[in-house]
Amino acid sequence: MKIQQWNGADFPHVIAGSDSLPEYVAANQHPINQALAACGAILFRGFDVPTAEDFDAVVQAYGEPGFTYSESLSNAVRVNVTDRVFTANEAPPDTSIYLHHEMAQTPLYPSKLFFYCQIAAEKGGATPLCRSDILIDQLREADPDLVARLESRGVRYTNVMPASDDSGSGQGRSWRSTLNAETTEDAESRLLDLGYGWEWMDNGSLRVTTPVLDAVRQLPDGRTVFFNQLIAAFRGWSDQRNDASRALSFGDGEPITADDMREAIVLSDELSFDTEWEAGDVMLIDNFLVMHGRRPFEGTRRVLASLIS
Repeated sequence: MKIQQWNGADFPHVIAGSDSLPEYVAANQHPINQALAACGAILFRGFDVPTAEDFDAVVQAYGEPGFTYSESLSNAVRVNVTDRVFTANEAPPDTSIYLHHEMAQTPLYPSKLFFYCQIAAEKGGATPLCRSDILIDQLREADPDLVARLESRGVRYTNVMPASDDSGSGQGRSWRSTLNAETTEDAESRLLDLGYGWEWMDNGSLRVTTPVLDAVRQLPDGRTVFFNQLIAAFRGWSDQRNDASRALSFGDGEPITADDMREAIVLSDELSFDTEWEAGDVMLIDNFLVMHGRRPFEGTRRVLASLIS
């Protein structure tokens, strides 16, 4: 397979094998984490991972605490397969899921992601990846004013959650599920704790606005990353409840416009690498360093996910 290379590191880093992936991961966690820190994504290919339970065993062997779907503020409808493994996204096959850092539109996000391909799509369905450290470096040259505004002012996200799950939308998770709330009072209490603003809609939906969140982040090793949900929100947060043009603002409330986003979108498309899945593939992603998405597909595609705190 063709791969990219950034700063002397393959992207993604490919580890080929044929035996037990849980055993390999348990015995090689240190070199795995070294490779992950260098490039941000590792593809394990050719190992014997036939079922969701085998994938669960891989995650368990990695040995780091999990980040469950139920405790997350993810916008997406997902279905748990095991306690720590769930479907990647239940959005329709013709829906593009644009580049993002997992849950970066919330104050709660995982540090790493595991993906597992149980069934590869007949056509399409690749997972695009983009190095956010490379993107911010190039964006700082192409649009230094935008980067300066993001760094100094942060961002806010606004979205509308339905009263019940809507699997036809990539933004379809209900407020009850998202907030672990049975009543409106429970929901408001959770939002208050999180620092969100909110408005109840006549149809029972809930419009929420986040507190000011970082859009640019510095990693412990000094690298700077474009850590946010701006591209996915601007390009994909549109459904019967949500208008992408109203979803984004700087921390002071000024709307983020198409002109603001133009260079970031162009550069991210140019930098993206499409992972063409094969059945049995497992991928480990550093959520702070690499963005991911999903291309539309035809046929049956089953990709499962698990998150690391």
